[in-house]
Amino acid sequence: MKHRGRHRRRRRGQALRATLAGTALALTAAATLISTSQATADGSPGGLTPVTSAAATAKLRLHENLVARDTLDTLTRRMGGNVGVDGVLQSADRSMRDRAECSTAERAALPVEPTATRAYCWDGGDARTRQWQPRSVTTSGDADDDGQWGEHRVILAGWTHHGSRVAADRQAVADHQAVADRHAADDRQAAVPARDKGLARIAVVDATDPAALTYRWVLLVAPRDGGKDFTAVRSGLGGMVWYQDKLIVTAAHGAGLLVFDMHRILRADVNSAAVGRTGDGYSADGYQYVLPAIGSYAVPGGTCTADSFTAVPCFGSLSLDRTTVPDSLVATEPPGRDRDRARVWRYSYSTAAHRTGLLAGSQGYVAAVEAYETKAAGASGVLSHTPIGAREAQWYVGHASDGPTPRGVLWRQTDGGAKAATCTADQSHACWGLHARSLSYWQETGELWTLTSPAEQRLLYAVPLSSVDDSLE
Repeated sequence: MKHRGRHRRRRRGQALRATLAGTALALTAAATLISTSQATADGSPGGLTPVTSAAATAKLRLHENLVARDTLDTLTRRMGGNVGVDGVLQSADRSMRDRAECSTAERAALPVEPTATRAYCWDGGDARTRQWQPRSVTTSGDADDDGQWGEHRVILAGWTHHGSRVAADRQAVADHQAVADRHAADDRQAAVPARDKGLARIAVVDATDPAALTYRWVLLVAPRDGGKDFTAVRSGLGGMVWYQDKLIVTAAHGAGLLVFDMHRILRADVNSAAVGRTGDGYSADGYQYVLPAIGSYAVPGGTCTADSFTAVPCFGSLSLDRTTVPDSLVATEPPGRDRDRARVWRYSYSTAAHRTGLLAGSQGYVAAVEAYETKAAGASGVLSHTPIGAREAQWYVGHASDGPTPRGVLWRQTDGGAKAATCTADQSHACWGLHARSLSYWQETGELWTLTSPAEQRLLYAVPLSSVDDSLE
């Protein structure tokens, strides 16, 4: 397919850049002096502080575990072969509504400043359900630098079941409940089945025609019994990045990462509530398509916790940074109790031809190449981007407002401090989307994508990153 050739050319380019500047990224944290800044009167988190001690950075190290190729091939063969992204898009059974078709309540979740240039609302049932919640977004702009996967422009949105007991989702559940309580009188949905708690699904959205977005659900699963069966993956999906042919998402409880191969989307041939092999076929809780995990990145330093800044961190939001050499995966911690700061950090992607979409490491271990602490604790999204000609990255951190409004704040942090848009109406910084989640930068179009989570107020929208920067001046 077209994207494979582009990947080969891109790997050669990455290898050359890595030869010229191989250690530049790894040395950034040690060589760059960034001042510590306390929160100011206007709620600013101030500048970033580097995390450089060996003991602190060791807690960010990951151990790679890949599923045996024979196991994956067995499951693929038994389920009739790979359907691929194209197969899912061709059978899309839901349509997204353009901004003009969204309700007043839905449009109210858009940012006040800057203005979203594109906005879409979900199909009726998905817009209203209180059992499922959208948490993360990534695009074919992450997957390939020309913004396409094959002949399509694609957006992936990660949703998790509201019944999840995932510790990393506590704040998201609280946010959702605040909205749900206001609509309790109208809520006629049945109780959440215990078997569904924590299930994770991906909306594969065909965005080739910006005036007519369609999508289909794919359930995340994990192979078992040597590839003869599979089980459901349970994850809060707070973060998700599609890079080359791999999709990396946050694992259950934020304890590491899960890896999926976008060339291995499979079709279930039994429509039932079961997940896995049933009789002579396979069922996926009523979903037609499944995406099996092909590996994971675990934190070997112990159990992660979102409630301690100095402990092994849980993973919250993820994003891709194409402005580093090589490209890198950016992460932040999820919200935690009684914590006034959080860590943001990055891992380099591998440039090896046989490791497309996997992280760079040695002997099965992956080290963070840069890490900072931020006083924008409770981050719901993170993005790192270095403008052309700039000497350092600018970090964009979505943060819950400290005021009475659930509208968030989008901070841009550098070594000199932090900036956020100021709302014209009330002069506050709470100008970002209503409970906006993860951030994804579509480099080819210059758009920053995110989504909002509350039922009946959830959208998928884009804002030019240049407009975000202009709003900070």
